[in-house]
Amino acid sequence: MAEYQLGGWDLSELAKNPKSLEFQKQVKELEKQAEKFEKIKSSLDPKMSSKKFLSILHQVEEISEKMSKIGGYASLSYSSDTQSDEATSLMTRMSKLGSEISNKILFFDLWWKIQVDEKNAKRLMKNTGEISEYLSHKRLFAKYALSEPEERIINTLDVTGISALVKLYDKITNAFEYKMKIGKKTKSMTREEITNYVRSTNSKIRETAYKTILTKYSENKGVVGEIYQNIVLNWRDEGIEIRGYKSPISMRNIGNDVDDKTIESLLLVCKKNAPVFQKFFVQKAKMLDMKKLRRYDLYAPAAANIKEKSYSYNKSVKLVFESLGKFSDTLEEYAKKVFNENHIDSEIRQGKRDGAFCSTLTPKITPYVLVNFTGKSRDVFTLAHELGHAVHSQAAQDRSILVQDAPLPLAETASTFSELLLYDNLSEKISDDEKKIMLSEKIDDLYATILRQSFFTIFEVDAHKQIGEGTTVDEISKTYLKNLKTQFGNSVSLSEDFAIEWSCIPHFYHTPFYCYAYSFGNLLALSLFQRYKKEGRDFVPSYIDILAAGGSKKPEKLLAEHGFDIRSPKFWQEGFDYVRDQVKALSALN
Repeated sequence: MAEYQLGGWDLSELAKNPKSLEFQKQVKELEKQAEKFEKIKSSLDPKMSSKKFLSILHQVEEISEKMSKIGGYASLSYSSDTQSDEATSLMTRMSKLGSEISNKILFFDLWWKIQVDEKNAKRLMKNTGEISEYLSHKRLFAKYALSEPEERIINTLDVTGISALVKLYDKITNAFEYKMKIGKKTKSMTREEITNYVRSTNSKIRETAYKTILTKYSENKGVVGEIYQNIVLNWRDEGIEIRGYKSPISMRNIGNDVDDKTIESLLLVCKKNAPVFQKFFVQKAKMLDMKKLRRYDLYAPAAANIKEKSYSYNKSVKLVFESLGKFSDTLEEYAKKVFNENHIDSEIRQGKRDGAFCSTLTPKITPYVLVNFTGKSRDVFTLAHELGHAVHSQAAQDRSILVQDAPLPLAETASTFSELLLYDNLSEKISDDEKKIMLSEKIDDLYATILRQSFFTIFEVDAHKQIGEGTTVDEISKTYLKNLKTQFGNSVSLSEDFAIEWSCIPHFYHTPFYCYAYSFGNLLALSLFQRYKKEGRDFVPSYIDILAAGGSKKPEKLLAEHGFDIRSPKFWQEGFDYVRDQVKALSALN
């Protein structure tokens, strides 16, 4: 039986040494192909034959695959050594190349969305099979598209408008310096560094860390608040006034290929189930020997007095395989391929990027996974999470590159589901004390990825409405504080300084209404897991079919084929039933 050791990945399947003639040849071929593609512009005609249309689509797929391999090689090389000048320079070169290639083939996208009439579009889509949903989704935007000169004006103004505002926000907030007293010394820290202290075992340190962050944003509320208001007004003016979307959140929903009704139903169920997490916060206070949690204590380690177990890398890998294998041999095989082909970078070393990710470049190539493994139980779950993404991609490996990736709300399904399988497997093998740590951490995570994210979205809906009607930064902060009070009820003591917390959340600035995708993905995985617990092995083919669809079907349609109605509150409630059971299980251990 194989022994798994920490190490780096092998990228040779993607490209040869960037200094080699072979690599230059790879780049030249891609450029030539894009130039050749550009020449079809003059022959585009809505009345063209289906055969010719299909041949154009195949060319788009081919160009996308080639670019993805070269660009992927550059970005993965950079991730494995961010300090390398060579990797940095290659990354810059390949980003520029990617942009040039995209611009060369962009005309086809615009032609399809805007210039093809409905009758010919239906005729041309008839023989496109799995790509038809993707093509149909693209045409949804036609309704909101403007003329080419108007689109150009918006693109040009975006650079100095909304994009510039986002850059300005990042520039200002990334330059913030946080000074905090640790012991007798006052340390100067970045946001990343000081955030670690909100998880300290010391309650005074947690409070000081939060106050230091919030004070900095409060001192700058005039400028960061003004930036947010202008981003929101820009989003509203372009989306509603100019393009004609129904509401600010509708713009994001259509981009995510989900219906407004589905998201309304999701947010409604999240709001209704806030008491499930409130019960957990009451229990967590007891575990921390506190009368009541303060908002500063939300992410405190609940079992600081219990020694955490360490896991070897070899054991961790085998535990993840075993957990997937108990559910399905096919999924276990997919996960093993990542290791057999040496597509994983797991060791910690100087210059390697932090965190973890899974990168799927083309359907024909096994995904690449990066983790920074230290042996904590959290690392085992991270491994399961990223391998879940890899499994998802491989289940959809027969799809076109245009539809292999699941839409954003479905993207976290397999990763979260893999973590649930691991937890299920591990909970049979560990002591009650270890289970208490694991379960408490798990419910912390479920809160952060489900309830917190949905309440973020509820706040955004209110803030966009408020700003559209004219408001002040202080009124936005009052709305946010009210949102927190609904979320926590009486389970957590809330201080006024958290009113400004909304301005610390980059997603609100970078990508309005992005946050519900986390709630969606996690609750969906929990609901599917509940179904698995009821149906056992009979559920496996359904689950694999859902993963295998990739992005070839609209989420509502895909899940309806398997008996799940995601427009109905009942479906989302199943996910919360699972959370409620976990809170009860934790209560039984205390």
